[in-house]
Amino acid sequence: MTTKEQVYEDLREAGLEPELVQALVDLAISEDLMGGSDVTSLATIPETQISELDLVTRSSGVIAGIDIAALVFLSISDNKIAVEKCVTDGSAVDSKTCLLTVKGRTIDLLAAERTALNFLGHLSGIATTTNKWVKEIAGTNSQIRDTRKTTPGLRLLEKYAVKAGGGTNHRMSLNDQALIKDNHIIAAGSIKKAVEKVRDKFPEIEFEIEVDNLTQLDEALAAQAQLILLDNFAFDDLQKAVGIVNKKAKLEASGGLTLENARKIAETGVDFLAVGALTHSAPVLDIGGDLRTVR
Repeated sequence: MTTKEQVYEDLREAGLEPELVQALVDLAISEDLMGGSDVTSLATIPETQISELDLVTRSSGVIAGIDIAALVFLSISDNKIAVEKCVTDGSAVDSKTCLLTVKGRTIDLLAAERTALNFLGHLSGIATTTNKWVKEIAGTNSQIRDTRKTTPGLRLLEKYAVKAGGGTNHRMSLNDQALIKDNHIIAAGSIKKAVEKVRDKFPEIEFEIEVDNLTQLDEALAAQAQLILLDNFAFDDLQKAVGIVNKKAKLEASGGLTLENARKIAETGVDFLAVGALTHSAPVLDIGGDLRTVR
């Protein structure tokens, strides 16, 4: 039987902080119960009834959030719930695949079911969407990368789901790396001045510069940027930018990216495709719960 301690260890190995995940799970459970109880289950189900519940895919996809769903069930009640994980995160599965089986009091399983499905469906949706982008540019030298366009409070989990789908993470927070965007340039007075201020205040930190045109690209190169974000560049200008930079800096394409044009963009030679849609627009993967009474 999988214990909460084992789930914690699995979360650590996945690069997730168990205490933070537990806090998110506790908040989600509290949100659903609002200090009360599942009145429908208490009214219709004997308190001693034991059941098994399978979380099963209704469509194909890539899975993320198995341990988080398991933690929901293990956190719902002081009564013992047996948890069996059927797949691991990052697995590509078909419809009708069992992801997780739990056994315990029926009222506890049903109280946790929706919260577990919310986490699992949302994160698996992100992993599935990311994987579609990754497959679309397979064979190029580009990588699919996420952004900070995440659901407040869920960034750690959503960026984890991007990795489960085969993508890579950009900065987790504003503290990880300096990203000099158009508003910073306006406020500082120029790209050169913005870079000087960053180097003066945080000399050890890496920085990226967002540019809107080829003139700004020359300024960013002159400032010795390690990474340059090409924002909403037309395709011809993207190709020109790759030639101008000639591997003197990493290049990231952003804005106007779709699955339909992803491969064409990647084949220009940019290093990254920044895709906010991975986290802000990924559809939930359809997953349901199938209950069977044991006794």
